[in-house]
Amino acid sequence: MESSPLISAGLPIALFIIMIGIGMTLTVRDFRLVAVYPKGLIIGTVAQILLMPLIAFALASMLGLSPAIAVGLVIIAACPGGTTSNLFVLLSRGNIALSIVLTVSASLITIVTLPLFTNYALQFYAGETESISLPVLRTVGMLVGIVLFPVGLGMIIRTRNPALAQKAENVVSLFGGIVLAVLVVGLLYGVRDQVWTLLQQAGPATVLLNLAGISVGLLAGRAGGLSQRESMAVAVELGIKNSTIALLVTLTLLESSTMSIPAAVYGVLMFPIGFLLAAYGRRVIPGGDPRH
Repeated sequence: MESSPLISAGLPIALFIIMIGIGMTLTVRDFRLVAVYPKGLIIGTVAQILLMPLIAFALASMLGLSPAIAVGLVIIAACPGGTTSNLFVLLSRGNIALSIVLTVSASLITIVTLPLFTNYALQFYAGETESISLPVLRTVGMLVGIVLFPVGLGMIIRTRNPALAQKAENVVSLFGGIVLAVLVVGLLYGVRDQVWTLLQQAGPATVLLNLAGISVGLLAGRAGGLSQRESMAVAVELGIKNSTIALLVTLTLLESSTMSIPAAVYGVLMFPIGFLLAAYGRRVIPGGDPRH
C-alpha cells in the first residue's frame, strides 16, 4: 500500500507547476473577498472538520463495517482537502481562492482534530487508546511548498504579464486534466492485484462518504446563500481528500495495513467522481472568470 515513485515524486512536481498556473488566475482581491465575506470559509471549514467525521461514523454503523475498516473510514473523513482539490475546483469553475483558503485552514486545524477523531474511533470501535500526533512542521512545509509558494509566484507573473497569464489558463486546465488521468492509471496499476478485494472491503463505504461530502457541500452552500462557484468549491473540498495524510496515520503511526484500506480506495475512487463533478460544474456554471 506504499506510494509509487509516480505519486511520491512526480505528483508534487506536477502540482507545483499546476499551482503556478492557478496562481496566474488569481489576484490579491480574490483572497480579500474571502476574508471580507467569510461565509464560504466558515461553512466549508465546519463541514470539513465536524460533519465529515460524523458522517463516517454513521456510515460505519449503517454498513456494519469491521472495526479496522471503520476506524480507517473515520480517519479519511477527518482529513482535510488535498492540494489536488484546488485543481478540480479550477476544472469545475468553482471559486479557486476560497478553495485554496479552505485547503490551508482545514489542513492546519486537522493537525489538532484528526488525532482526536482517530483516538475516539480507536476507542469506540476497537477498544484501544493510542495517542497519535501529526508532524506539524512537515504538514505546514508541504502546504507552503506545494500550495502557497507556487500560487504566490503565479500571482506575481499575472501582475507583471497579464497577457501571458490569460493565455496560460487553458493550458493549465489541460495539463491538470492529463496529470490527474495519469495519476488514476498509476494508482490503479499500483494495486492491480488487490483491486477487487479492496473494493469489496471498502468500496461502498468510501463511495458513499465521497458522495455525501459532495452533496453536503452543494446543499450547505446553497442553503447558506453562497454563489454557485463558492458552493462548488466547498463541495470539491469535501470530496477530494488528502489521502496521503490518512495513509501516513494508518501505515506509519498506527502501523495497520487494514486501517489504510479505506484511504487507499478513497484515494483512487475520488478522482473519477471528481471528474464527473467537474463535468457537472462546467455544465451548470457559466464560463468566464472562474474566481468568483
